[in-house]
Amino acid sequence: MLTVGDKFPEFEKQAVVSLEPGKEFKQISSENISNGKWTVFFWWPLDFTFVCPTEISAFNEQFDEFEKRNINLIGASIDSEFVHLAWRNNHPGLKNLRFPMLADTSKSLSEELGILEKENKIAYRATYIIDPEGTIQHVSVNGLNVGRNVKETLRLLDAFQLGELTPCDWVPGEATLN
Repeated sequence: MLTVGDKFPEFEKQAVVSLEPGKEFKQISSENISNGKWTVFFWWPLDFTFVCPTEISAFNEQFDEFEKRNINLIGASIDSEFVHLAWRNNHPGLKNLRFPMLADTSKSLSEELGILEKENKIAYRATYIIDPEGTIQHVSVNGLNVGRNVKETLRLLDAFQLGELTPCDWVPGEATLN
């Protein structure tokens, strides 16, 4: 599995970016995340499941917080862009997403990241925080049945962007270590 200090792989994939007819799809590439900004790239196992929409909705609910931090936010799974679009059209919590849903149908990116579950070859719940130079600064991977904490992702971003030593349970506004 790629980890802290590794470069995030180069990729070019289709993504759902809108529900507006004729503007639903866009090609997203590693160039989109090497734009001088931090990136949060999060994976869910499969569309049309139970835990996944709770996480995707939670990331969307915090979109303004990611935007305040000047973050590229990208969600992904191994489903196709057409499955993503159908899911967004049919799930009330996904209709107004403000970030792209990347389609890794070939599983090439999830395989290169090392986040494919061995038996069914679906992606684990993985979260990557990538610095503006394309280097992974944080990775966390959950089993298929446990959702992640979006507020913790924001706390980690704050600590990484601050660039100082932060103690256990640090939150923005608290003292850092000298």
